[in-house]
Amino acid sequence: MLDKTVLVTGGTGYVGSWVVKYLLENGYTVRVTVRKKTNIEKYQHLLDLAEKSEGAIVLYEADLLQEGSYDEPAKGCSAVFHIASPFVLKFKDQQKELVDPALIGTKNVLNAATKSGTVKKIILTSSVAAVFGDNWDMANLGINEFTEKNFNETSNLQHQPYSYSKVIAEREAWKLEKEQSNWKLIVMNPSFVMGPPLSKITNSGSIDFMQGMLGGKFYTGAPNLDFGFVDVRDVAQAHILGLESEAAEGRHILCERTISMFDFASLLKEKYGKKYPLPMMEAPKFLLYLIGWIFGSTFTFVKRNVGYPIRLNATKSINSLGLKYRPLIETIEDMITKMNALQLLKK
Repeated sequence: MLDKTVLVTGGTGYVGSWVVKYLLENGYTVRVTVRKKTNIEKYQHLLDLAEKSEGAIVLYEADLLQEGSYDEPAKGCSAVFHIASPFVLKFKDQQKELVDPALIGTKNVLNAATKSGTVKKIILTSSVAAVFGDNWDMANLGINEFTEKNFNETSNLQHQPYSYSKVIAEREAWKLEKEQSNWKLIVMNPSFVMGPPLSKITNSGSIDFMQGMLGGKFYTGAPNLDFGFVDVRDVAQAHILGLESEAAEGRHILCERTISMFDFASLLKEKYGKKYPLPMMEAPKFLLYLIGWIFGSTFTFVKRNVGYPIRLNATKSINSLGLKYRPLIETIEDMITKMNALQLLKK
């Protein structure tokens, strides 16, 4: 029988909170690591969830950059969900803010699991950013879709540093798995995660994206830029299925569909009409070369991504895990409703 004490890093975050919620509802004792226990506001929503569930929550202090920080939280656990990794669209130092927490954090958490002697499975939250770097990679590779076999080979510290942080962290995780025989690694590679947040206190690029879209940031035009989208609740459910399925193995692309930013905005328009200052048109690529810097886009990013379609094959998550995806429009509606309730949208 599976021991029901597990560790979740990043459990207060956008994805992590939903993973913790589902674990608690399934009767697990969930150890959640936080930077400071005194910052109760950041994890109060998890305590509230625990009160209404069959499971229990235990808090530990830990730091991704501190070696040995996760040894005590991991001791006695049967599984670890390593979710903690920054997803920010604005940063000053990509090495310190993105790469170091992702890479060093992965080493520290996975080494703690090995030291524990009890951890049998690690579910790592990676990203499709570890599968490919730029949309034009698909055409350059001569393939008609990305699958779990693909690894991002084009990102670096200067170009797509977030994607770079994800792929080097995941590669490190696979390296560490090969060096031991105690635990099995299961990796989730979600596309752009959307859906309702469980807490008002969140540092997620997903929330920033929706705030920008509804707040008029792209009013003059949204680019023909394809993303894969997936509901945060489906991502969390995939993590639970990865833990509880004996057959689960390897990587899993998580994606309900791929759609351009302009088409995403069109879905919003169909539902909300003129309630929000949504994009008036699709922005031509040449214009993005001129004004892309306003949105934080570089010339190279525009060149390699705008106008290039992508396809993400998520059949493994359906066939192997048994995951059932919510339609994107449901994700959008629930996200906006919850963001309004949490006052995360300006009136």
